[in-house]
Amino acid sequence: MTQKQLNESTEYLQSKGFHEPEIGIVLGTGLGKLVDEIEDSLVAHYHNIPFFPLATVEFHTGKLVYGTMGEKKVVVMQGRFHLYEGYEFFDVTYPIRVMRQLGIKKLFISNAAGAVNLDFKKGDIMLVEDHINLQGGSPLAFKNVAEFGDRFVDMSEPYDPEMRKKIETISQKHNISLRKGVYAAVVGPQLETKAEYRMLKTLGADAVGMSTVPEVIIANHLRLPVVAVSVLTDECDPDNLEPVNVAEIIEVAGKTEPKMITIFTELIKML
Repeated sequence: MTQKQLNESTEYLQSKGFHEPEIGIVLGTGLGKLVDEIEDSLVAHYHNIPFFPLATVEFHTGKLVYGTMGEKKVVVMQGRFHLYEGYEFFDVTYPIRVMRQLGIKKLFISNAAGAVNLDFKKGDIMLVEDHINLQGGSPLAFKNVAEFGDRFVDMSEPYDPEMRKKIETISQKHNISLRKGVYAAVVGPQLETKAEYRMLKTLGADAVGMSTVPEVIIANHLRLPVVAVSVLTDECDPDNLEPVNVAEIIEVAGKTEPKMITIFTELIKML
């Protein structure tokens, strides 16, 4: 990755009218409808943006959407990238760098995840308070990382406390049951075995997914305040484990999505 590449990606988007967004949003699996809330939207498909990876997962559409929400300019990733698609860490996190260079001051991330904490149920929303990186690498582990920011990034408080408090307030106001917990990121794309779910619980994970953590690491590297919510789409009880049904996971994500949209739209208004 070079600064020249980042400049070309940014300049292309600016030429399409993507001017100084304040907030960047990453939408997870089955969580694409937030873009319907954007006014005066402009769209850039990933395959047209220089040096952008392409989303290869069938339920990730692959476009950046720019426009207005709550009287603020936003840029939204509708479709994200995953290590399980064969990408490197810097591919997965490249769009975060581009959005930062466009001008974003805050980053919101959503994901679909499995509930490891058996007190949590599918259809719940979990505010991510901390994470465990089980993806076997880092988006900061490349030679010239110091050209883009600190090599050794503090992760004592990776998720912005101020925005987390605001999300708690929004959830109470709108009667959204909000769980709080630790998100574990694995590579995937296979789901976990019973033994792996037991391991995750022992490690202190409340939910497990295949994304988010690399993006959060880069946000901290860029000193970009970030917050993340997980839509819990399945219950990972190793003693009563059902075979995975991806269609059902997408359906649960779709049913829970309005809560996530409420949280993000109200948070935008409060910032």
